[in-house]
Formats: sequence, C-alpha cells, structure tokens
Amino acid sequence: MKTVTASQEVPFPSGVTVSVASRIVTVTGPRGSITKDFKHIQMEMSVVEATTDEEGNTVDGYVKVDLWFALRKQLACLRTTCSHIANMITGVTCGFLYKMRFVYSHFPINVTLNGKTVEIRNFLGEKRVRKVELLDGVDYERSSDVKDQIELRGNDLTNVSLMAAKIQQMTNIRHKDLRKFLDGIYVSEKG
Repeated sequence: MKTVTASQEVPFPSGVTVSVASRIVTVTGPRGSITKDFKHIQMEMSVVEATTDEEGNTVDGYVKVDLWFALRKQLACLRTTCSHIANMITGVTCGFLYKMRFVYSHFPINVTLNGKTVEIRNFLGEKRVRKVELLDGVDYERSSDVKDQIELRGNDLTNVSLMAAKIQQMTNIRHKDLRKFLDGIYVSEKG
C-alpha cells in the first residue's frame, strides 16, 4: 500500500551551511566540505535556514526531505538519505576516526605508508606485499603510544569506513582453519 506523504528533518548547527541543488547535497563546516549525489532517489529536498523565535532564541536550520506516494522500499530510502546527511554534518564538524590493531601469533605484521599506498608485509610470513590505495580525504597515521595500531581519520564516513574494510579484507586468511589462524588487521575502535 502506498503512503501518501512521508517527511523527515535533519537539523544542522549554526557553524554549518547546507545547500541542495537538484538533489546534490553540499555540506560545509569548520573541517571542510562534502558533496553527495542523491539523484537516484526520487524525493524532494529543501533547506530551512536558522531563524529566531518570538522569545529571541535561535532555532537551528534543518534539511527537510519529503517523499510522496511511496511504497515500503522507498520509505526505507527516506531514513537512509537522512542518515547520510547527518553523517556528512558530523564529518564536517567533528570528523571520523577508525582505529585498527594488528593481530598475529608468530610473524609480526609490518604496515607502512608509501606515498598514497598502504603496504602490508610479512603477513603470515609471506613474501607477497599487499597494497591498498588510500581513498580521497582519508589520513593514515601510525599510533605512537600504542604498539601495532593504525588510525584512519577523515570527514567522509563512507571513505574512512571503506578504507578500514579494504585493509581488513587484504588480510583475509584463505585455505586454512579460521579458528586457529586469527592473524589479521581488525577494527578495534570507531568514533
């Protein structure tokens, strides 16, 4: 059954500006700017700027997303789109940080940054060098206070989490007992 109309709002703080032009959303804040394209989803998007109410208090602006005559799958897209916009707002104000730890039993894993490429060496004692290209807007840093830990930082949650997933998948164990061989690089903390 179709729902006649569904609407959701995503508030944004005063230091952030959001612009929508034909379902291309641009969020600009103190840490930078992020642009995402939502043209594949048929919905209305509009920005309501911050105002002051009768008592003189400032009311935060918000992005209003409307969906007309939608089935269940389109209604699910409404919440997903609003979550993406909220993550963009969080990214330009606070940013995202993923911490990854090296797990090994005998052969120590060696991870280095060579230009824009993360190189993983000596995984399970293999000579093969595993390489992962850094995505745009993702900063790689080796933790100085914690042994065998790397940190991935960035404004775009999609790129930071995708980078962490790519590094973890490069150290997948194949053709061995996964209960015994637990070596790899795993996400230990998200924030």
